[in-house]
Amino acid sequence: MTALAPSPTRQRAESATGTTLWAATKLVAGREIMVKVRDRTFLISTILFLVIAAASTVLPALFANSSSTVAVVGSADAGGMLDRAGMEVVAAADVAAAEQLVRDGDVDAAVVPGDGAGTIRVLAMDRTPDSVVRALSSAPPVQLLDPDAVDPVLAFMVPMAFAMVFFFLSIGFGVQIAQSVTEEKQTRIVEILVAAVPVRALLVGKILGNGALAFGQVVLIALVAVVSMQAVGGDTGLLGQLGPAIAWFVPFFVVGFVLLASLWAVTGALVSRQEDISGASGPAQLVIMAPFFLVLFLNGNPAAMTLLSYVPFSAPTAMPLRLFFGDAAPWEPILALLLLLGAAALCISLAGRLYEGSLLRTNGKTSLRAAWRERETRVS
Repeated sequence: MTALAPSPTRQRAESATGTTLWAATKLVAGREIMVKVRDRTFLISTILFLVIAAASTVLPALFANSSSTVAVVGSADAGGMLDRAGMEVVAAADVAAAEQLVRDGDVDAAVVPGDGAGTIRVLAMDRTPDSVVRALSSAPPVQLLDPDAVDPVLAFMVPMAFAMVFFFLSIGFGVQIAQSVTEEKQTRIVEILVAAVPVRALLVGKILGNGALAFGQVVLIALVAVVSMQAVGGDTGLLGQLGPAIAWFVPFFVVGFVLLASLWAVTGALVSRQEDISGASGPAQLVIMAPFFLVLFLNGNPAAMTLLSYVPFSAPTAMPLRLFFGDAAPWEPILALLLLLGAAALCISLAGRLYEGSLLRTNGKTSLRAAWRERETRVS
């Protein structure tokens, strides 16, 4: 089937006022949101994200706060050191009683008198209780030369968290946008839609609707992570350290998602069958996956991260990470966000032309050149 000529109704709609265009855009966005919130797959994926966010904050804190139960025979000094280390101390009458508590599993270890006067020894079943040994050891004073340095575990986990949130939400919602567009083409519903709604409203409405849902998921993930950390007595200093990075991640995520969503919408418009989406989505997947791996592997390279924080496709994760590590000047996120906004506006403009030139073509896969020329033909 060849491309259909614009109907008089659609021509009137496209020449309507900005208010009418915005009303149509909101209508399409609302439809996208209502369809998604009723979709079981979307609900399950949202719950899964929230469970992962809660587990990633609760489990480390629980393991960190878990205390050993230690039986102590006679030594008040040892009991005091273990108590200060956060362990539960159980008094045992003698060595035999302490040994029996260990064998029965009632305690994790036991501290009993040693062979020499004033010495102690530790009883355990099958492995050395390192936490007990450390608590009983006398450590020398330590002076930190760089007390503000980022913990190595955080230096690994934070880049992973930012990159994975942006990666999975961009991929997940992007594929859904492409599938939605292709489904409307395949079922010919699009021919009815473009007769009443401007094509630009269809494109922007899909982007805004799915963008609102993605933003909602990001906010929920952040809230669940913060609440979970506070519930288990997590490090409040860490929240203060992450605060600026998260605050900047939100606008970078929103604008970056809009940029990528426009590419996915064009991907869906270029094909006529659901089976062809995977073959046509190569460029969209590349501009998501390449920055994802670059940020993960190069986050310890200041020069590379500076460059990536200004590249539109990697800025949503690279710039917040530089803020977390304290490597970015106060003006840098503003400049990077302005560049990202410009790139998103340009991408939406180009995507709108390709979207309109390919949306009504149902004779197989449409090339980018054919979609671009189709729009020129209609204008002329």
